[in-house]
Amino acid sequence: MKSEYMYLVNIAVMLLAANIGGVISKKFKQPAVLGQILMGVILGMGIMVKTELVTHLAEIGVIFLMFIAGLETDIDELKESSKSSSLIALGGVIFPFSFVGGATYLLTNDFSTSIFMGIIATATSVSISVQTLREIGQLRTKQGITILGAAIIDDIVGILLLTIAIGVISPESSINVFFVLGKIVMFFVITVLCGIVITKLLRMFELKINFEDKIVTYAIIVCFFLAFLSEELGVAAITGAYFSGVVFSMTSFRHRVSHDINKIASSIFTPLFFVAIGMGVDLKSAATALGIGSILIVAAILGKIIGGGLGARLSGFNKDEALQIGIGMVPRAEVAIIIANLGLKLNVISDKDLSIVILMVLVTTLVTPSLLKWSFAKVK
Repeated sequence: MKSEYMYLVNIAVMLLAANIGGVISKKFKQPAVLGQILMGVILGMGIMVKTELVTHLAEIGVIFLMFIAGLETDIDELKESSKSSSLIALGGVIFPFSFVGGATYLLTNDFSTSIFMGIIATATSVSISVQTLREIGQLRTKQGITILGAAIIDDIVGILLLTIAIGVISPESSINVFFVLGKIVMFFVITVLCGIVITKLLRMFELKINFEDKIVTYAIIVCFFLAFLSEELGVAAITGAYFSGVVFSMTSFRHRVSHDINKIASSIFTPLFFVAIGMGVDLKSAATALGIGSILIVAAILGKIIGGGLGARLSGFNKDEALQIGIGMVPRAEVAIIIANLGLKLNVISDKDLSIVILMVLVTTLVTPSLLKWSFAKVK
């Protein structure tokens, strides 16, 4: 008989696998995240099933990861990098969209599929880059902050492109672009207001009330609330988590919150997130897409490196820094698969196209940590 507490064993096995994968990866002088993802792929090969509980715990992991990234962000540097982030995001959308969409059209001669595959290629899953940059001590550099800013803009542009594409390809499923844009604006307005209120309240009462014991709990409450709100308003949950971290980075409790959340996240949730990414990879589906998939994956990787790199060069970064930023924009993960599943439901893309997207997620997730580490190491 299967015990109702079997989930505890599953979580224990995943955490053990994450730790073993991280140690092995570091032995080969690679970021721990690479080993964690690979161990997830191994567990997913019939050893374990990715349950709903594991999925939810993994989601908390990525939310904490982006919250920590926000805590470690200097708000003045984030403002300074807004122009360069916008240029990089623009390049990181135009080039992958053109490369992958154009390659798909040449291979299939299907306009609708080409547009959708191009949009899928614009998605950036910055969580992989964030963890790698943290491991190699580069998250708080100008390049690291710029990558974060560009990835957030990428998300918003991707949502708008997807909305427009659905309206053109499937008018009955159309959502008003201005309605979507309005929800995104509403999210940022609410976030700014929350930031102002929270920072003022903490400054007002920090001398009268001892927040030391409860501040981490309050920070998690704000983080989860803004993550939920951003998802509900059409922006990825990780964006809300990131900005809640930025809010607390402007308070005197920044280091306390960062230290305690780091301990919680790195002990349980973040390793589970990266193992779960690996477990979610369907190797059989990915193997069926090796032919055409290889061409589109090369186009997707080059699109981000060239597009993001060109935007960085136009913003004043040197060649090495532009390469680092371009590589940081390469990984795709859950967002790409969500868009692909939507395309499948609308009969815009086929099962084979979905397999190509899964292969793209696998390859870009696995190559980014090593490439990022190499790009920073070669200029030392």
